[in-house]
Amino acid sequence: MAKISLFWCFLFLPLILNFSEANDEKFGDIYELKKGDFSVKLTNYGATVLSVLLPDKNGKLDDVVLGFESLKDYTNDSVYFGATVGRVANRIGGAEFSLNGNRYKLVANDHGNNTLHGGLKGFSDVVWTVKSHIADSHITFTYDSLDGEQGFPGDLSVSVTYMLVETNKLAIKMEAKALTKATPVNLAHHTYWNLRGHTSGDILSNKIHIFGSNITPVNDQLIPTGDIAPVKGTPYDFLEPREIGSRINELPDGYDINYVLDPSSREHLRKAAVLHDSVSGRKLELWTNQPGMQFYTSNMLDNVKGKDGFVYKKHAAVCLETQGFPDSVNHPNFPSQIVNPGESYLHVMVYRFTAN
Repeated sequence: MAKISLFWCFLFLPLILNFSEANDEKFGDIYELKKGDFSVKLTNYGATVLSVLLPDKNGKLDDVVLGFESLKDYTNDSVYFGATVGRVANRIGGAEFSLNGNRYKLVANDHGNNTLHGGLKGFSDVVWTVKSHIADSHITFTYDSLDGEQGFPGDLSVSVTYMLVETNKLAIKMEAKALTKATPVNLAHHTYWNLRGHTSGDILSNKIHIFGSNITPVNDQLIPTGDIAPVKGTPYDFLEPREIGSRINELPDGYDINYVLDPSSREHLRKAAVLHDSVSGRKLELWTNQPGMQFYTSNMLDNVKGKDGFVYKKHAAVCLETQGFPDSVNHPNFPSQIVNPGESYLHVMVYRFTAN
């Protein structure tokens, strides 16, 4: 009888292992939002966007975001493809800050002594719970971040909702509530956009219009100095639409800077940027309720193997990360990102896609 049991164990062992891997929570699951020709695929691993399928001016469909071939690859993602990043997006200098008389030391994961996108295991590296999913409407992911996670104080309840609204509009609503202690909160969305299609090469010929008259200058480790400087006449000046590559050679690596977005006459949202690719005719317009936007030209992509076996190189995409100002916890002159117990954080962004 023992020999028979052992035989069946060996016979079914591969099936058991495959089933376990397929349902291993750490890899998450795949979900889709779809309305007409517009579709978005996501995973609850990192509340991440996997693909965005859009028609061009001739009706041809392309995936316009960079990503990996399998979910497992996202567990080793150092470039944050499509991820929700936090508890505090961007950088915190020295991986520490003071709040209410307490000094908090964070997990350093950038340049040896700074914190980037929440630390070694930020919100992009955890499995979120799917609270609600309606395929032609929305999906909501939730996550409970505990006191002390990556060094941040207090329990934090977080949710991210992706919504398809009207025609070819993607809205993202990020919410968080501090439960026990005051804490900094600055969530951001880190999709890499290439409107010509993710396999089309670099984005240097794309034109961009950024509605920000100032930037927050940084040091050699990309930590803000605390200054606010005008862009007029500099390589950072996109107050009128121009090609991304037109002055990029004047910078050491490319664009990776926070823009101070100009005030808007609209009550709730301000226009942050317009990105246009003349070949496909696709245009992305971005609105937000946040004061800043990180403009990043994927300077650190270095032959990263992605979807369809395509290899992504430097400047293969652009990130438009609406946000609070980087390192605001260490610069009292920057808009505060502190959320006190019982208070809520709200970050809204709307992407409108057209093609002509």
